[in-house]
Amino acid sequence: MNNAANPNNKQGRKRFRRSSEESSKELRKIGIVGNPNVGKSMVFNRLTDAHAVVSNYPGTTVEVLRGKMKLNGKEIEVIDTPGMYALLPITAEERVARRVLLTEKPYAVLQVVDAKNLERMMSFTLQLIESGLPLVLQLNMMDEAEMAGIDIDTKILEDSLGVPVVPTVATSGWGMVQLRERLAEYMPKPGRLTRYDEKIESALNTIEKHLTTDYGLTPRAIGLLLLQGDLEIEAAVKAKEADYTPIQEALAEARSEYNQPLSYVISVARQKEVRRLLSQVVKTTDRKPRQLTARLSRAMMHPVTGTVILLLFLYFGLYQFVGVFGAGVLVGFFEETVFGRWINPWAVYIVEKFIPWPSGQSLLAGEYGVITLGLTYAFALILPIVGTFFIMFSIVEDSGYLPRLAMLIDRVFKGIGLSGRAVIPMVVGFGCDTMATVVTRTQETKRERVITTLLLALAIPCSAQLGVIFAILSGSVAALFIWGGVVLAVFLAVGFLAARIIPGKRASFYMEVPPLRLPILRNVISKTTARMQWYFMEIMPVFILVSVLLWAGDISGVLGVLGRWLQPVVNLIGLPSETANVFLYGFFRRDFGAAGLYDLHTSGILTGIPLVVSAVTLTLFVPCVAQFVVMLKERGVKTAVAIAAFIFPFAFLVGFILNRVLTGLGVVL
Repeated sequence: MNNAANPNNKQGRKRFRRSSEESSKELRKIGIVGNPNVGKSMVFNRLTDAHAVVSNYPGTTVEVLRGKMKLNGKEIEVIDTPGMYALLPITAEERVARRVLLTEKPYAVLQVVDAKNLERMMSFTLQLIESGLPLVLQLNMMDEAEMAGIDIDTKILEDSLGVPVVPTVATSGWGMVQLRERLAEYMPKPGRLTRYDEKIESALNTIEKHLTTDYGLTPRAIGLLLLQGDLEIEAAVKAKEADYTPIQEALAEARSEYNQPLSYVISVARQKEVRRLLSQVVKTTDRKPRQLTARLSRAMMHPVTGTVILLLFLYFGLYQFVGVFGAGVLVGFFEETVFGRWINPWAVYIVEKFIPWPSGQSLLAGEYGVITLGLTYAFALILPIVGTFFIMFSIVEDSGYLPRLAMLIDRVFKGIGLSGRAVIPMVVGFGCDTMATVVTRTQETKRERVITTLLLALAIPCSAQLGVIFAILSGSVAALFIWGGVVLAVFLAVGFLAARIIPGKRASFYMEVPPLRLPILRNVISKTTARMQWYFMEIMPVFILVSVLLWAGDISGVLGVLGRWLQPVVNLIGLPSETANVFLYGFFRRDFGAAGLYDLHTSGILTGIPLVVSAVTLTLFVPCVAQFVVMLKERGVKTAVAIAAFIFPFAFLVGFILNRVLTGLGVVL
């Protein structure tokens, strides 16, 4: 074996000793890496007790989670990186994940893999070993591997790789104590390297001899990335090496020896090594206990059966649970009993007794009062709807249905310039469009992100809007279908046109499809709690601010002026003048607009055709202030303003046409 392929060479030992010394000078760090859908987030939560700080990685829009844990009485920072498949990055998430490993210098890199899919995931393991990073391999989902008839000898695998191997079931906590123990006692050491054919090894020898700078990875790993055409690494080497010519010549010579890209040749060699290793450690028995699950999984992605399952989910999950139970039963209880009978009368009494100024009284407990409007809307109307949606979303997410929905929807989304990956921000948008606009960061191209942001702002109602609309239209099936049909038609038509107008390359679509699982209550509770905390940190200040602005607009007369300006517009589309204020509310927050619509309906002002027209127009109306601010941040001023400028007249145009059509046809609702 040549010097490059020898894990015991002096250069390799020097790198590991240096990284260990550097770690001791600052807060030690553990970096979690792995493919998507292998349980990284659950592992992170188990290690840090779910105490996480979410932040954008410097210079990017990609989020990285950071938390802290204690090992041997010392505080350790844990970094959960975005999902990655290889050290050779394709997506922005993979580039950020690699940058974290290179710049943060973790004393241990914890690779989480799905124990059922070792053959597919261990090629990345070999890359991490080649890179010289201090690796600990965590075989997660061991329970599912056992159910699939897969028996893994972790001791032989550990000896073969030369790195610690720890089996776990993160969802139940099995093996997590042992993982902590291995991390606490961990001392980095080089693992077993993959041997490539002589031509590649010869090129690696030449490249390594001429690399004089530390790039955060072993020279062998840098050489392999150069051979595979990594442009970022190539630019770094050109900038730092005084004599790049011998490296360039070695790369050109190696590439001329093969008829295929070297990235393919190297990947094939690694995969052969993976299969050789696993043939010694994995035994498979023929078990078929999950045939029903496999059939259900295929049915979810089939165009016919998948559509039926999606409709059932929309009916029972969104309409019945969020719309009927959340927006009906729970909202009724909180609004009429909790706030209507208890909190608001008590608040009015206290305010009138202790605050002598009428303006101060109206600020807290008047028509636009912080308590009687802001907190009532936030807790009595929005909390039950958003809460039930986040519960349902957490259940769907934990079950593994979302990736299958993405596969099902991919065909349709391609027609509007998107891929199946866009289904995630779209589904999140049904909870909160502001949050969903942030989630568009996960999409591959700028074109996709712009189209998704446009459609979120235009035709995806947030959970508050959706729940209220379900509640006010549930008395008429025809009204509900008209609303849904018009919004869906707008979504597809605008998306189709946007895909042909907005320049940019189409995104490729690939997504890991995890096995279907029964949702675990602990996971559902932790995810729902985290989302509710985020939502209320974002929503409560805005609700209070909106109440103050409406109060100020009311006592100053500005609100009345704006309402009068908007009245001719709402009258033009067949709506009563009172709905002008609803649209003003909707500009501040979609939730406020939806709640105002609910009030007008319960008071009998909005019924029949005007109710449907107002529901459609409000759904398509301009994004609320919070979403617009996030659009400015994520897409830039020019794009955000262009989207808002298009949506405002377009929403009223659709309302005008819908009113004319329904009135002309003599529809009775």
